[in-house]
Amino acid sequence: MARVGASAGWQDNCVETVTASQTLSYNDSGKVFLVGTDALTITLPATKAGVRYTFVNTGADDAVLVRISPNSSDKIMGTIAAVSMTASDDGDLTNTKSGANKGDWATIVGDGSDGWYIIGGDGVWAGA
Repeated sequence: MARVGASAGWQDNCVETVTASQTLSYNDSGKVFLVGTDALTITLPATKAGVRYTFVNTGADDAVLVRISPNSSDKIMGTIAAVSMTASDDGDLTNTKSGANKGDWATIVGDGSDGWYIIGGDGVWAGA
């Protein structure tokens, strides 16, 4: 049987509710972040191979903007629901407030060199 959460070796619980802007650490790798407060910025550490985060918009439809901001020298690369990132340094990944739905999500993983790759997601996201 698979173990999850702290019993699987993560530093803290595997699900965290975000209520204020914050900067993540490598110890947060593997966590699912539930974001239900509007206009927060979640800042990523410098890319590190294998570090992985998932973000879920838990706010009401059309009510919560979720912004994921990489380190200034890192890119976010990939596509969510046919919207492609331009893969520019310091380009934010944003779940737009207008058109956002409760349950929109994105998962990213670090490559340790260029930045972060989107490995899954759904919803109305935009990026630079």
